[in-house]
Formats: sequence, C-alpha cells, structure tokens
Amino acid sequence: MLITQSRRAGEAACVLDPLTMPDALQKVASRMNSVICLSGVTPAHAAQTGDAMSLNTDLALAAIEAAPAEARVFVASSAAVYGAADGPHLETHDANPVSEYGVAKLAMENAALAAGGGRVCVLRIGNVAGADAILGNWRAGMTLDQLADGSTPQRSYIGPKTLTHVMHTLCLAADVPEIINIAAPGLVEMGDLLDKAGRAWAPRAPTGPVIEKVALDTGLLEQLYSFAPEECTAAGMVAQWREGLIGR
Repeated sequence: MLITQSRRAGEAACVLDPLTMPDALQKVASRMNSVICLSGVTPAHAAQTGDAMSLNTDLALAAIEAAPAEARVFVASSAAVYGAADGPHLETHDANPVSEYGVAKLAMENAALAAGGGRVCVLRIGNVAGADAILGNWRAGMTLDQLADGSTPQRSYIGPKTLTHVMHTLCLAADVPEIINIAAPGLVEMGDLLDKAGRAWAPRAPTGPVIEKVALDTGLLEQLYSFAPEECTAAGMVAQWREGLIGR
C-alpha cells in the first residue's frame, strides 16, 4: 500500500504539514514498512518563499521521527553534494559541495544518518526529467552553454517513471546501503533532452566556467535494479515525462 502526502489539497491522499503536524504524520507513517521523504527546499523555492535551506534537515528528521522503529527511511539528497568535479562520483567519494543547496543537503545527510540508527538510506538523486532546471523549467527563448566541440553540458538523469520503479525496488530490497546514487546509467546531454521533447533552444557562448559533466556512478544501484535500455536515453525519459502530463 502506498500513501502519498502533500501540504496542498488535491496533490496527495494525505494532506498535512510534516513540520507543524508531527502527530498526524506519525499516525499515517505508523502503518508503513518504508517512509520516503522527497520533501526539500530547492534554490528556486527558497528564492520564491524565503524558506531557509536548513529546512532540508528539519524535514528529513521529521520523517525519521514519525517512522516506526522497524521501518526503513529514505531521504532525498542531491548530486549537488559532490560539487563541481566531473565524476563519475562514487558514494564513497568525499562530498565537496560548492553551492548553498549542496551544503544544506550534506548537512541533512549527516543529521539523518546520525539520527536514523542504521535504518536511513540517503538518496543522492541526479536530475529527474521534468523536475529539473532544463526540461522542467523550459521557457521560450531558452539558451544553453555550447562547449568547444559544439555539444551542451551533460548530466546524470533519470525518468520519473523509472524513479518510481527504483524506489519500489529499494523499498522491497532485503538490504540497501546508507548512501546510494539515483540515476540511470550514462549521461544525457541537455540539448538532446530538449530536442527530444520538441522544446526550442539556442546555443550561447559561455560567459564563465562551465561544469561540462556531472556523472554519478550507478554501480550500487545497478546491483539492485536492472535498467531497460530505453530508461537510459533522453527519448525514453522524455516519453515518461509526457506520460505523466496526460490528464493534467
């Protein structure tokens, strides 16, 4: 059984604020074998609302506190904790965040693992197609940095449907690591993603340093989840994104 939660009516089966309604959250979580906390404060959300990045830690700890003692708790972190290096980044590599968001997510990880008593799994998620800054934030006149070879920056991505399948697999797994990268194997070029989605964009000359690649090593995840070939392509990820838009 899956029970979803949101603070906004109409978006989930359970409507509550996890920070101000801990008793209600605990009542819902008490029936769960696994609790997944995908909540967090992104830079865009912080800019719009003034919410502090430290709420990333508060939200994760609220989920851990609400979960039954025997339940596994998954908390959403980010590839941003690895910093500006190309990678591929292994979970065992030292985290070296360079953004306020990455620093906040790393602080959340440390607090969650310390509080979790061995039952917390940190999800270092790459870009989710449609919930990212490129496809999800597309607008007319969008431009992308063009590299010296004519390509655009590459990132580790995962499709939204694949993400749900991965989470289902992790919830049922007999054992999971404390930290695991979440992305499809390989890299997706930003321009290719927009091309496959039919979203117009124009190349631009970089005005400063460009992080050409951010690659997550997915070896640990691939031991638990078998990716189909189409789940690792821009076209496949865009198809999943479009499927999720039907009926909206």
